[in-house]
Amino acid sequence: MKIKFIGAAREVTGSKHLITTDDGTKILLDCGMFQGKGLDTDALNRDLGFNPEELDYMILSHAHIDHTGLIPYLYKLGFRGSVICTNATLDLCSIMLPDSGHIQEMDVKWFNKKRMKRNQSPVEPIYSVDDAENCMELFLGVGYNRRFYVNNKTNKDNKVNVKFTNSGHMLGSAVVNLEIIENGQTKRIAFTGDIGRKTNKILAPPAPFPQCDYLITESTYGNRLHPTEKESVEDLLKIVEETCVVNKGKLLIPSFSVGRTQEIIFVLNNLYNEGRLPKIDVFVDSPLSVNATEVFRRHTECMNADVKDVMRTDPDPFGFSSLRYIKSVEESKALNDYDQPCIIISSSGMMEAGRIKHHVANNVSNWRNTILVVGYCSPTSLGARIQEPGLREISIFGEIHEVNARIARIESFSGHGDYSEMIDFLNCQDKALVRKTFLVHGDYEVQKEYAEKLRAVGFNNIEIPKAKEEFEL
Repeated sequence: MKIKFIGAAREVTGSKHLITTDDGTKILLDCGMFQGKGLDTDALNRDLGFNPEELDYMILSHAHIDHTGLIPYLYKLGFRGSVICTNATLDLCSIMLPDSGHIQEMDVKWFNKKRMKRNQSPVEPIYSVDDAENCMELFLGVGYNRRFYVNNKTNKDNKVNVKFTNSGHMLGSAVVNLEIIENGQTKRIAFTGDIGRKTNKILAPPAPFPQCDYLITESTYGNRLHPTEKESVEDLLKIVEETCVVNKGKLLIPSFSVGRTQEIIFVLNNLYNEGRLPKIDVFVDSPLSVNATEVFRRHTECMNADVKDVMRTDPDPFGFSSLRYIKSVEESKALNDYDQPCIIISSSGMMEAGRIKHHVANNVSNWRNTILVVGYCSPTSLGARIQEPGLREISIFGEIHEVNARIARIESFSGHGDYSEMIDFLNCQDKALVRKTFLVHGDYEVQKEYAEKLRAVGFNNIEIPKAKEEFEL
């Protein structure tokens, strides 16, 4: 059996890991898009490194686009195998993938207008909304903690089964626990996907997962520690007061539509219930966030005890009287002329696409405003560039804007555990039985530091795969 690390290898996007068993069965762990890599992004996403028609199964750790966003592209190229994931991941993909298809179509439409002016031929989107909707016919939802036999091969000496255990990163996120039986021998592979936090504001904490022989684990915050949850709530409230009450400005919060947005809304809802939130309008400007919040409301089985406790007295922890969900483009554009203090929560979290990019362009030059970063931004993304110390101006949509707004950051809203939380999570394993550990989904310099921390607690044979590097298991 071999595993090839195609994406999220020494970087944090494009998660794709291809397992090929001795009998030729091909299993893809995640199928994510590369994001935030500038002009290289499109080429990286189109160059898969394998034939989708030869793929038998795809198993997803969670629904974020950097882990699922190329599934419609594979479908477009002929993939017709099964996509296996948790029930909540299935529900989220049913809204997130068509939204991604819409973004592909709109981006290409804008790009082709520029090409036409240069007398260049038009290009096609990576995939369409139709591709995204049609690929959902391949999905199979499986509950947590159930063994599901993946392949239908009659040879009893060659079987594959999977069990999902909660990783606490986002709604429906899971550790993929694979048992691959070849010639009567069992090899156990655990792919953590992205690891959440013990004190997630909405979700149940990560659960211990079964012993593995081979561990594939993320490393995004492998050299950082997060502030405490209480500090993050108070920091958010302070920024709201300084921006909206003192400066009478707008607070822009670039946020991933699924997971991060709901966490922020839940915190603001609690502050509202406590009478501590200033009397200002709060806008969630993202159609995807609106639909994703409905999915959250349906999956209370994924929620932690605090959320369930709030719901005993507040039937909707994702809504309060001064909160407005915005769907239409017209309403979104109207926020440009909205002259009252307010909070605007909009995607994407890295500011690379979506409505938030327009809001940043329209508001970054006003000193009254604040742009609050609440999650990881890849180094080449707009979200990372706008945080550079002493930055005076920045290019957005090809135009230069002065940077006069305050740029703030609250790291503890991240859905990723820090290195201490990740190590605590991995400590459920008997390290002596883990033959090899592969670090993925992290910047290389961070991964090297994290590898040393793992060695210090007893993990050995740690590999940091390069893109398209293959290993025999």
